[in-house]
Amino acid sequence: MAEERTLNRTAPTSDGIAEVAFGAGMTADIAEQPEVYARLADEQSGAIAAVAAEIARERPRFVVYTARGTSDHAALYAAYLTEIRLGIPASLASPSAITVFGARPDLSGALVVGVSQSGGSPDIAEVLRVGKESGARTLAVTNNAASPLASVADRHIDVSAGHERAVAATKTYTAELLALLMLIEGVRAGDGVLPEEERRAVAELPELARVVLEDDAAIRAAHRYRFADRVVTTGRGYAYPTAREAALKLMETSYLPALAFSGADLLHGPLAMTDPDVPVLAVVGNGPGGQAMRDVLGRLGERRADVVVIGPSDVMGSALRVASPAVDERYAPLLDILPLQRLALELALIRGENPDAPRGLRKVTQTM
Repeated sequence: MAEERTLNRTAPTSDGIAEVAFGAGMTADIAEQPEVYARLADEQSGAIAAVAAEIARERPRFVVYTARGTSDHAALYAAYLTEIRLGIPASLASPSAITVFGARPDLSGALVVGVSQSGGSPDIAEVLRVGKESGARTLAVTNNAASPLASVADRHIDVSAGHERAVAATKTYTAELLALLMLIEGVRAGDGVLPEEERRAVAELPELARVVLEDDAAIRAAHRYRFADRVVTTGRGYAYPTAREAALKLMETSYLPALAFSGADLLHGPLAMTDPDVPVLAVVGNGPGGQAMRDVLGRLGERRADVVVIGPSDVMGSALRVASPAVDERYAPLLDILPLQRLALELALIRGENPDAPRGLRKVTQTM
């Protein structure tokens, strides 16, 4: 009965009068993601294609992404895509090098991409401004076309996620992923237009997302780990940003210490802390990155770690599998994160927290 009381807790709204159920906003945001995929692919495909065609003509020597928080994980995903699909070197900028230490790197010939849901953090805008001064072309990817970041950039892509109710980002994150995927595949095509194979894959995402969100394996995992003191998340390649985003969601909604490592880095020391009392959430895809995780999973097995696999295939020795569709690994991050968002939501509710309004956090965080 204590669990039922926790799940039905309510919190006052900003006017102090009406009450809403804990997690109602995050629940609604998560559920809207199939619709967001469909809307973004339909309404923004032309604008994204136009930007992609311009970038293809300019042929940047390298691409620098700059972001914070959840958007930093979307930028990391884009960096993998840029190097793997375009063969162009990509990196993630350290905004403090510019805003705190006054560095002025030579970014001539580069494309500098600022990724931010709100577009309101001044340090991200400053990186783009400094990039423009040194001869870079700049692009903003946001959920707010009227934001300072969109204003300072040469070009802007609107991810069209709509209003996000909860402080913890969910649908804006996955909308960023899809927008960046469409952009980079459009650049690869040369004229910005996605090839037929890519269009079909994008068109299938809304239905695949609905199927993933209907599965309750993440709910079972939340009940299994409600008393966990810490958790490790891991993945390789395209799955690594998913592991990092999952860790962030767990920390900001349940206040559960979560450490994210690439599968390779996990073996370089952190493996020693894993044991049967430390849950490991392993994102294991259907491709080279997933195959590279097999050795990692074997070593975790030697440590008798409690492993939950998020992916399309069963893995020997795992305690639980959260199923996801067998898609090309570059599309998997748009689907694998969905059950992990539900895990974070459910775990927060079970632990008596309000994931819509984590303590000490605001929707727009401004840093320099």
